[in-house]
Amino acid sequence: MTKPKCLTLFTCCLTATLLLAEAEDDHESAVELTEVEREAAGIVVATVSPQLLNEVVRAPGEVSMNAYRSVRVTPRITAQVIERHVKLGDEVELGQRMVTLSSVEMAEAQAQLIVADQEWQRVESLDKEAVSERRHTEALVARQLALAKVLGYGMTEEQAANLMQSGNASKATGQFDLLAPQNGTVLLDSFVVGELIEPGRVLFDLSEESVLWVEAQIAPNELPSIESIVEARVSPDGVDWYAGRVIQWIHRVDQTTRTQSLRLEVENTDHSLHPGQFVEVEFVVESEHPVLAVPTRALTMIDGVYKVFVLKHNVEFHPEELETGRSTGDWTTVLSGLSDGDEIVVDGVFHLKSILLKTSIGEGHVH
Repeated sequence: MTKPKCLTLFTCCLTATLLLAEAEDDHESAVELTEVEREAAGIVVATVSPQLLNEVVRAPGEVSMNAYRSVRVTPRITAQVIERHVKLGDEVELGQRMVTLSSVEMAEAQAQLIVADQEWQRVESLDKEAVSERRHTEALVARQLALAKVLGYGMTEEQAANLMQSGNASKATGQFDLLAPQNGTVLLDSFVVGELIEPGRVLFDLSEESVLWVEAQIAPNELPSIESIVEARVSPDGVDWYAGRVIQWIHRVDQTTRTQSLRLEVENTDHSLHPGQFVEVEFVVESEHPVLAVPTRALTMIDGVYKVFVLKHNVEFHPEELETGRSTGDWTTVLSGLSDGDEIVVDGVFHLKSILLKTSIGEGHVH
């Protein structure tokens, strides 16, 4: 026999030997159980098939106050802060005093109101034949204008009524209170007593915090549409999660981050979330196409890789290596290693793995 022929024969024999050894190894690694043994061990088998899974999209987010449930308390005239009645973090109620201010403009307006009201009272008390219709109207209009001015400057109707009832010019001190226009929490408090405040300067931000907003930043191509979102939730720590409801998708891309803002409304009745807090946001998006997937509980780690036990010949359970993709809920997608129609173990995986481990030290029921 020539040398090339000998080499060819040797190669063929070696290949056959390796294939036989591999086949024997595969056979030896299979766990064989009868129907009775399977039932006693609680082993449940299911058929692999494509699943319509929902995808989870994650994004960073920041809690912000709900602008639809928030107000800003500002003076309408130049005034000096006389006394503070609430501070940052306080819970206030509608109509509660927040700050006392003093203004020269308000003093003048209060004095004008007292004079106008007294003039109106005199005209009103006169006999109708003793006063012309014009004077009667002028007195009424002057009183109404004076009243409108003090109300516009910041006095309440009750405060103005008390001032007119007193008729005392010494009460025209220019002091007045800014009251809480709604229930809420004081989120901003940026002034000191004695400071001169210009009109429009924000003294307090007041927000009702039982429902907050979360602004999630997400790449434009990560979500197909708001309609595709079936669930949304946020977490400040990755442990506690709060259900959210998507209310707006801002159709403007941030020039720096190249992301869009998705606004969620989150119930915050326990006050665990606070404006300015960073959170993690998860969106569950409805899948458009079915993918091959297995229950995550069917996976087990053997020799450093994920495997599932595949039922063959109705009695043999073979640990087959898988290439897996993303996990969604209780399911994990399969990229390779299984086919549609394969039968795998979904319950009792630990029992089969224990038998394999016993065989490594010379025990067990493996063929």
